[in-house]
Amino acid sequence: MAGSGQHRGRIIFHIDMNSFFASVEQAHDPSLKGKPVAIAGNPKERRGIVVTCSYEARAYGVYTTMPVWEARKKCPDLIVIPPDHNRYRDASNAMFRLLATFTDLIEPVSIDEGYLDVTESDWPGSAVSLAEEIQRRVLTELDLPCSIGIAPNKFLAKTASDMKKPMGITILRKRDVPAVLWPLPVIEMHGVGKSTEEKFRTIGVRTIGELAAAPDGILKENLGKRGHYLKQRANGIDSRPVDPESANERKSVGGSVTLPFDETDPEALKKTLRGLSEKVAIRLGRRELAGDVVILQIRDADWVNHTRSRTLTNPVYSEEAIFREAEALLDRHWEGQPVRLLGVTVGGIVDRAEATEQLSIFSYQKYAKEEPVLKALGDLEQKFGKGAVTRGIRDGNPGGK
Repeated sequence: MAGSGQHRGRIIFHIDMNSFFASVEQAHDPSLKGKPVAIAGNPKERRGIVVTCSYEARAYGVYTTMPVWEARKKCPDLIVIPPDHNRYRDASNAMFRLLATFTDLIEPVSIDEGYLDVTESDWPGSAVSLAEEIQRRVLTELDLPCSIGIAPNKFLAKTASDMKKPMGITILRKRDVPAVLWPLPVIEMHGVGKSTEEKFRTIGVRTIGELAAAPDGILKENLGKRGHYLKQRANGIDSRPVDPESANERKSVGGSVTLPFDETDPEALKKTLRGLSEKVAIRLGRRELAGDVVILQIRDADWVNHTRSRTLTNPVYSEEAIFREAEALLDRHWEGQPVRLLGVTVGGIVDRAEATEQLSIFSYQKYAKEEPVLKALGDLEQKFGKGAVTRGIRDGNPGGK
């Protein structure tokens, strides 16, 4: 890049596809362009949930997770389409192939976003002109809109890309942080959810600026190591490199147990799976990770290993979600042979704060139902201690299916 030698820091882009699923459908069927479009699990179901929607639909007040019946009430002309994940995967692959023509340093974050390190790019112009060229090519060659954040690190680049949508290009420098970010509510900060916001509120932190100035001891006491991590982000500090290998290496977190005898009782096996899922969820939680592959390992009485896996649309990290997938794999693939060892692994690991979940009708409804239960369990464990409450398995109906 012209003049890149004068830059003392890195130049990081965050590419964020705008209303990705809906935009892909509009590119596939040009007659949908300019019209209010929503992607939903089952358009005929009154209980269906909007997965995502076009900006034309958003202008009517339609938003992700809104029930379809309510969306139609707000926008009578709404065109509701069931999701086509193969189509979205193909569009995503095409997008990342195009980005690879600009730099080798690409780190995909999810199906519709990723980071580029263009510090050493041989682009003859400025960083802004390079972003404009990327945006132009994605639009003209793939017929898809995107927003691009430009910054010296990943956190600021991600934050910048959210500032102007659709088709925005935003520069966010570290020196801009006090004026641009600090006045905002802490919930507006990337990586802070409602539960973390509640923890911050208990220690008097309501804005990003208050987080940036919060005492380290109080943050560590209430949020552990994550408190330090978030305070650094609030001050615009993020040393993480753009790492292409983070997407290529199928990192994993797992656990296994050798049973005391050859087990053939499905209820006992599922109880073991539940315990393993809990341990994996705890390990993921300590490191603020999630993964989109669940792997089941079965070693039979002859010490022959059988491994089955499922790749998910959305990353998982909760005990319940991991157990649900492991149990389904057991139900589908176990043929009743005696089992000596069971293992559960979550692969495709990503930083949970970087994982953007593209909601499906199924995942949203399951997580929506699960959230109050998880919160209640968390409250009880805070009061009575870790492990004070354990989940049960219904008699004759493991997992509540």
